[in-house]
Amino acid sequence: MYREQLEQYIDAHKEEMLADIIELCKIDSAKGPYVEGKPFGEGPFKALAKGLEIGEKHGFAITNYDNYVGTIDLNDKEKQLDILAHLDIVPGGEGWTVTTPFEPVIKDGKLYGRGTSDDKGPAMTALYAMKAIKELGIPVKKNVRLILGTDEECGSSDIRYYYKKEKEAPMSFSPDAEFPVINLEKGSIHGEFNAEFEKCEALPKMVAFKSGVKSNVVPPKAYALFEGLDGSETEAFAKQFEAELGVTFDVTSENGYLKLEAIGESAHASTPEKGTNALTALMALIEKMDLADCGQMKLVKALNKMMPHGDNHGAGLGVNHEDEISGKLTLAFTMLDVTETGLKGDFDSRCPICANKENTFDVIKKQMIDSGLNFTTEKMSPSHYVDGNSPFVQTLLKCYEQYTGRKGECIAIGGGTYVHHLENGVAFGPSMPETETGIHGPDEFAVIDELVTATKIFAQVIVDLCC
Repeated sequence: MYREQLEQYIDAHKEEMLADIIELCKIDSAKGPYVEGKPFGEGPFKALAKGLEIGEKHGFAITNYDNYVGTIDLNDKEKQLDILAHLDIVPGGEGWTVTTPFEPVIKDGKLYGRGTSDDKGPAMTALYAMKAIKELGIPVKKNVRLILGTDEECGSSDIRYYYKKEKEAPMSFSPDAEFPVINLEKGSIHGEFNAEFEKCEALPKMVAFKSGVKSNVVPPKAYALFEGLDGSETEAFAKQFEAELGVTFDVTSENGYLKLEAIGESAHASTPEKGTNALTALMALIEKMDLADCGQMKLVKALNKMMPHGDNHGAGLGVNHEDEISGKLTLAFTMLDVTETGLKGDFDSRCPICANKENTFDVIKKQMIDSGLNFTTEKMSPSHYVDGNSPFVQTLLKCYEQYTGRKGECIAIGGGTYVHHLENGVAFGPSMPETETGIHGPDEFAVIDELVTATKIFAQVIVDLCC
């Protein structure tokens, strides 16, 4: 119903929508230091003001929730659908070739610039879907609210603030992912642990170990410093295990110590199998080396047993759960810092629906404690699931199929989205499944035709859910 009118309207307003996206993407809205009245700094404050200005310009009622969140309402009727998008970004970064981060340009059917795909472009597709409904005079009986957040990239405290003041709509989606529908997001454990031990006086020994860039990234590099080892012998020994461990080892010297570095391949912690973990590879090699027996090495061996190289599913910890709906548990050992008297480390686990406190979190905690480690993480984040057969999800899939000619289906992911903690929230669009938009990297872009198609799909969803 109304498909022809919606398509004609959205096609006719494509350039206007792109202009609004470009205005938003000129703003560097990475999180900054707190300023009174600007909880996430100057950039997110400016982006929210511009987003609300655009909404008001198009005739919608707007509300600012203390510069945490802004809302744009289709009408003043009973709430039915919340659409969650965010205007904060990751920093612009280096390595851009097509343009600079905050000078959006259109080239070869793509709109380049930081935020074009994550998530300023998608925010405007939702707004223009609402604009089409409003200006075509389509008789909707319930309200759609576009929620513009400003802290998605750094923990989503903005959304928590908002939902302390407002109730959830019966249905919610976030255009901050890809089509068709992401209805299942695994739970997670961000594991942190530490330990202290006596300094080893015997030689040869490890003086230091360092690996990890972020707790949710499989580390591509790791290094260790040693005292009392021969460089040529160590290099020859390490080279024997490169093929087995899947990394490259390099031996040099640093400040009078022998330095052994492992080079692997990075990946997101939710998909550790796509990388090669340099941390666990180097730890595996160190255990094979003839080093002095001490408290430090006892813990190295314990960590290798619990999180061995190549174990991406928690088997070493006894938590390799799997279910048909959400797939396998993943676990990546992502950060480790060892000195002569102590260590601290992190791991990242994404947990299927069947994983819970008793069979996963408590099991990990007991293993850590029994091995002599202090496990400082207090809880796991539960998984999020919305029934794929619900009328809401089936409506989203039907609209996707109607405008793309593709088969709609539900997807499970290891990451978390803006709607992870909403009872009936899913991620929905705006990019097509095969499109890699380079979010968070240089030359981030959105495919213009995909933005237009997403706008049509969102408009049809509003018709089907709210008329």
